[in-house]
Amino acid sequence: MKTGIITTNSYSDHDTGLDHPERSDRVSVIIDNLKKSNNKNLIWKKPGNYEKKFIKYAHCDEYINQVEKSFPKNGSIFLDGDTIISPGSKKAITDAVGSIITAIDCVQKKEIKNAFCIVRPPGHHAERDKAMGFCIYNNVAVGAYYLLNNYNFKKVAIIDFDVHHGNGTQNIFYNNEKVLYISTHQYPYYPGTGDKNEKGKFNNIFNIPLSAGTNSEEYLNAYELVLKKIKEFKPEFILFSAGFDAHKDDPLAQLHLKSKDFYDITKRTLITSKSLCNGKIVSILEGGYDLNALKESSEEHVNALTE
Repeated sequence: MKTGIITTNSYSDHDTGLDHPERSDRVSVIIDNLKKSNNKNLIWKKPGNYEKKFIKYAHCDEYINQVEKSFPKNGSIFLDGDTIISPGSKKAITDAVGSIITAIDCVQKKEIKNAFCIVRPPGHHAERDKAMGFCIYNNVAVGAYYLLNNYNFKKVAIIDFDVHHGNGTQNIFYNNEKVLYISTHQYPYYPGTGDKNEKGKFNNIFNIPLSAGTNSEEYLNAYELVLKKIKEFKPEFILFSAGFDAHKDDPLAQLHLKSKDFYDITKRTLITSKSLCNGKIVSILEGGYDLNALKESSEEHVNALTE
């Protein structure tokens, strides 16, 4: 089976302005690069429709209503200090959530073996009741709830290798024994959460804080702790919050990973997943703000997924 790439053009209508780091060419550079590679092991798909109730599992009604009333008729507005929405954001946000649902359905139907959702805005900073850090809806959290409620899974793992801690995902699943959230991230750093003592009600939160300047060898050694925790939890499905801003060239952080490291992260996880959940993995784009590093790192991620 092949790897699914789930994306659509609506990402470009989410207008954050020319000087905002989370801009549309983050996605276009990944898509263009993968299309040029002409990888025969990829299947390109668009996100489908889904029931609104799946967003409600991850976010409270009051917040969802606030977001739906916030889209301007023209121009843009701030949901928080750095999270912007424009008229076209509504479709982009809807498709970002829809991408992970579509990907999960395709894996479950055995149409693809795994998937990478190339979308924006990202999601892992969005908490149950607020936008934060460029994120509006928590895409990966919606995906996890979709697995629990639509497919009746009992154990879902989320691995977040974005350089920033996914405070939103941790917030949403802190008291949920069915979801294991694991994060490797620079610490102390934005958003300030992610201490190793934040463990969740059921020991279902596993934070691996890393110092600024952490290099490839140090990171990959630490990643063995991720794999050990996954083996202990035995998930039925794994979701990646795939941020590529731990790259040494990224302007928003100070970890020193190389593009090739994202191949190793992905490959090691895939090998571990085969005996646990038959390699059922869906990945969704989070951060990454140097375009060349993002292009290279995401291609390495996809190369591992397709093997």
